Amino acid sequence: MEARVSRNEDHTRHNPSDVDVPIPGASSVEAPSLVEPIEPREPLPPKPDQDSPETVSPTGVPTGAAKTAVSQSGRFLTMAQGTRVRETDHSLKAGPRGPILLQDHHLREKITHFDHERIPERVVHARGAAAHGVFVANGAGVGVSKAGFLGAGTETPVFVRFSTVLGSRGSADTVRDTRGFATKFYSDEGTYDLVGNNIPVFFIQDGIKFPDVVHAAKPHPDREIPQAQSAHDTFWDFVSLHTEAQAHTMWNMSDRGIPRSFRTMEGFGVHTFRLVNEAGETTLVKFHWKPRQGVHSLVWEEAQIINGMDPDFHRRDLADTIEAGAYPQWDLGIQTFPDTPEEMFEGIDLLDPTKFVPEELAPVQIIGTMTLNANPTNYFAETEQVAFHPGHLVPGIDVTNDPLLQARLFSYIDTQISRLGGPNFSQLPINRPLTPVNDMLRDGMHQTAVHGGVAPYKPNSLDGGCPFLAGEDMNAYIEVPQELPASRKVRESPATFDDHFSQVGMFFRSLTQVEQDHVIQAYTFELGKCYEENIRIRQLQSLANIDERLCAEVAQGLGLPTPASTVTMEESAASPALSQIGKTWPIDGRIIGIIADESSDLESIDSVRQDIHAAGMVPLVIAPKGGKLGTSIVVQRTWLTARSTEFDAILVAGSSAPGSDATDSRDAKAGDPTGYASVDPRASLMLAEAYRHAKALGGWGNAANALAAAGVPSTAPGVVVGDDTSAVVEQLKVLLAQHRVWERFPAA
Repeated sequence: MEARVSRNEDHTRHNPSDVDVPIPGASSVEAPSLVEPIEPREPLPPKPDQDSPETVSPTGVPTGAAKTAVSQSGRFLTMAQGTRVRETDHSLKAGPRGPILLQDHHLREKITHFDHERIPERVVHARGAAAHGVFVANGAGVGVSKAGFLGAGTETPVFVRFSTVLGSRGSADTVRDTRGFATKFYSDEGTYDLVGNNIPVFFIQDGIKFPDVVHAAKPHPDREIPQAQSAHDTFWDFVSLHTEAQAHTMWNMSDRGIPRSFRTMEGFGVHTFRLVNEAGETTLVKFHWKPRQGVHSLVWEEAQIINGMDPDFHRRDLADTIEAGAYPQWDLGIQTFPDTPEEMFEGIDLLDPTKFVPEELAPVQIIGTMTLNANPTNYFAETEQVAFHPGHLVPGIDVTNDPLLQARLFSYIDTQISRLGGPNFSQLPINRPLTPVNDMLRDGMHQTAVHGGVAPYKPNSLDGGCPFLAGEDMNAYIEVPQELPASRKVRESPATFDDHFSQVGMFFRSLTQVEQDHVIQAYTFELGKCYEENIRIRQLQSLANIDERLCAEVAQGLGLPTPASTVTMEESAASPALSQIGKTWPIDGRIIGIIADESSDLESIDSVRQDIHAAGMVPLVIAPKGGKLGTSIVVQRTWLTARSTEFDAILVAGSSAPGSDATDSRDAKAGDPTGYASVDPRASLMLAEAYRHAKALGGWGNAANALAAAGVPSTAPGVVVGDDTSAVVEQLKVLLAQHRVWERFPAA
């Protein structure tokens, strides 16, 4: 076989001092323009360090063609058959506000191909964790929906899958990303899927753009990096050019993008849905999942440490808390709006998925509570094979003409056929309805049912006419009749979709100073990871149109000039409900680390553990080595295996003397930068990190010595030291109700 020849035909190595030495992550062959290019041209060539396979036939015969012959070619966007495309931002609809038409071949081809791009894991939401539970309705939803599972006291089994959007199955949990929040209700009227996110708005207004935003956010196709991150050029290239994405991007750059856990994460249905009651009256609604423990997040350094120390942090937390009996709970709520022909509310277009309705304008009404109380038995059979679909509806719940939702109604079922090997995915145990199924669907791959009868068609007499159609009085599903807004086929969006900045600025101004600083840090970090300066400049222009201070601070961090705003926006009232700070929350399920050793008073540790358990929290003992302290105190973590990021608070119950493995050769964390040789450096590291991340700290006995070794003043806010262990725990509970000791984060 002929050897492959290097692109450098002289085979010489560059001297490291040469100015032309390629730098990893260098700019493209041609720098991207500041504005969107509009002059048609051929695709750019590959970078000098890139190569492609030899061009051979399927049977291995060399073709002699250039390696670029199998790449994209031509100046214009085309369909798969080579037909040039005039418009790819809008689906073909029955008028600007009408439903998407099935005849839109470009939409179907684009999404069908996208849905089948990867096998076997999900294209998006590949990394997930799930749990079983029960939803109990309180009856408050009966007036707006005839859905049976909303009846007062009705208990409905559920299965919930949480996920990250961008990363592969092997990525980390605490990356900055949107989280999926999908709930399957096994109702006795059929299965209902509420398929949402932890952010109430989305990047795009029309589902035809979904392949574009995901292609931009996924790892670069040349290097397949960065994994599970938005801090790279292609993502910011897209969102800075497609400014309707600024709304979702702002939420992602806030603390919402790095949740503390799945159980402290809000959920949203994103779209506006239509409910119908027994009288046939309709109401437009948005769905909300409100965590009983409140909405809490990590700080950025915590998230980065966790990604290295425990990439399974969120799935482990969910499984561990359920196993410990600290069951996560969410209240399901709805915002309701009159079902008017305009489908607007207080100037907000309810069909625009990049907009949300502030809770001050439409309060969230609680209609039931969900409790997750059981972990899956088998990850693959349940978490991996569960198949959600926004079109899995029950009587009383209908869709609207939201163009993103309309495209999802096609995309999800198409995806499941690819992922799960055929059309019979609903027969997998996790997907089976808990109500009789007589669908006349037959055969196909992975058919596990053994159907009787000879007449899977309607009408028939050979099977006695079975199955029969159900009337409206028999809980049949009926789509709400609706007048179409126009009879002209167009690829357009209504003018009300054009405002891409005002709500984004309102969101930023609704946050506290600490949260705003976190947003500024996030934008500065993410844009600082982009190699192309014009992309950074272009995104700064969007920030200038959102908020003057935000833009100026990020520009300063990037070392770039601050642009002036190019739009005029009316400043809307802030929405305090958007802030995660300033309230108190139940402390159930909080993880408390207890640093202890053989010198500790074991009776006091046992008493503290009981107090923590009684408060619904989870105590974990951290000691120099595994096993037990004394005869009864089980050690769950050691100084080698523990890190501060796992705990919501840390208590010190011993001398924290160095362990036998406190050497650099055994554990690199065991270096002693503090000079306190009497305290294990890893204990000091845990306490210093927890203090820096504004977590509650405390202890008794020799705790003051360990805190001092970590540089933690015993008089600092959120530090509780005393001899009365019960009093220490009581003060700790007060601090944890606020999630963090926010006084330690002075405003910039």
